[in-house]
Amino acid sequence: MFLIAGLGNPGKAYQFTRHNLGFLILQDLAAQHQIPLTRKKFKSFYGQGEIEGQQVLLVLPQTYMNLSGEAVGNWVRYAHLPVDRLIIVHDDLDLLWGRLRIAAQGGAGGHKGVLSVIEHLKTRAFLRVRAGVGRPPERVTAEDYVLAPIPGAQRPELTALIERGRSAVEHLLREGPEKTMTVFNDRRSAAC
Repeated sequence: MFLIAGLGNPGKAYQFTRHNLGFLILQDLAAQHQIPLTRKKFKSFYGQGEIEGQQVLLVLPQTYMNLSGEAVGNWVRYAHLPVDRLIIVHDDLDLLWGRLRIAAQGGAGGHKGVLSVIEHLKTRAFLRVRAGVGRPPERVTAEDYVLAPIPGAQRPELTALIERGRSAVEHLLREGPEKTMTVFNDRRSAAC
């Protein structure tokens, strides 16, 4: 079984913000594979099903971003999952808008939701699907940037990014991290 957690903030005010890309990708994955995310446990909405021949537990923590590790940690312990069966889907300021990067481990890179997961699990050795949001314009704080609604002009690009994120998770489940990295990681992805 794989545990796949999309990081974001609950509530309509945050629904289409950059910080909610993890939620949006996971919700699309759930919809495509007809896995309702309606059950509640460990301060999360969740659903179970099968994707690409793998049993999956899909989780949307409702703890707000900075406390995501509380919910994810409870799920990992409850399901007795090895950490290499955990996939975290999240936004990333260090990647250009619309880019994806698959990582098998690493630091938080300033992402407080990922930091919370690392702190609760006491390890960095979990899979990540990082969805690029790029750097904020001058004089805009990172917090204001990721919590602002994505402009309407970028909605078609947002849809494409969500679909690529979903495809990356499916590819991870089907082919594993090494092959998925060769397909989805682009060396030109870093934001300057």
